[in-house]
Amino acid sequence: MRTLVIHISVPKSYVDEIRTMMPDGWKVVQTFKGDKNVELLRQAEILVGWSSESARACLEEGAKLRWVHSWAAGVESMPLDEFAKRGIILTNSSGVHGQPISETIFALMLSLTRGVHMNVRNQVQRLWKANASMREMHGKTVGILGTGVIGSETAKIAGAFDMTVIGMRRSGGSLPGFDEIVDASGLEYLVSRSDYIVNTLPLTKETKHLIDGSVFAMMKRGAFYINIGRGGTTDTDALIEALRNGQLAGAGLDVFEEEPLPGPSPLWDMENVIIVPHESGMTEHYDRRATDILVAGLKDYLEGREPSVSLVDLQLGY
Repeated sequence: MRTLVIHISVPKSYVDEIRTMMPDGWKVVQTFKGDKNVELLRQAEILVGWSSESARACLEEGAKLRWVHSWAAGVESMPLDEFAKRGIILTNSSGVHGQPISETIFALMLSLTRGVHMNVRNQVQRLWKANASMREMHGKTVGILGTGVIGSETAKIAGAFDMTVIGMRRSGGSLPGFDEIVDASGLEYLVSRSDYIVNTLPLTKETKHLIDGSVFAMMKRGAFYINIGRGGTTDTDALIEALRNGQLAGAGLDVFEEEPLPGPSPLWDMENVIIVPHESGMTEHYDRRATDILVAGLKDYLEGREPSVSLVDLQLGY
């Protein structure tokens, strides 16, 4: 008997949907993080979700694991080198985030530009106070670090604001919705021309603290910085300094180097910062979209092919 273990909390209807599509000779079992059923995890050929319990059990000698599907998009905390050594396939749910996270990106951009966050603060205090420093977003330039599903959806929306869109991706080239695409060597070009810099990058060895003090110094003075990728791609101390000295006009942050953001962090008290608790991808549609990605991968796997949707390159880390 071959085993698929769903090691996360998802609605029973989705578990039943997956159970129905599996052929004879397969069993589908749902367990949860914190469960101690080590033998069940050792028997898993396919594991949906990841935890410290699964890490210990599924990578033991004699374990049957061949494919892990992460219900999240980020995989930086997973043992990618071990997967590569053992020939374990890894997929993730990166395709689910285009619409919800692009909406958060523009919510942050618009709020910072129009001072909406300050109006909300004033409303709490019943304070009638006009904002004398409001800007306009139409016709400005946005630089998008990462041109995947989120970056591409963001570029498409930017078109409605008549914005110039510059994107950065490893291979350069061209993509619909982008006026220009640069590779990693074009980072200075992108940030020096952009009124808004949107970071959608995963955390890898190459992107760790990619946005540091030297990069903030390259940015247009008074630019806005939006980070919905991973907190570790940005040097927090350098970000705080850029906000304090006016190099940045403001920042919208959904991700942080340390989460939850520690109480003593100066970011909490900065009026030109909007803090979101790493939730921009979460909506009522998340589990449905993630299940669709898993089902597509299962169809490939059951026909003897490597999953073709949201396959993670274990060397690149995304």
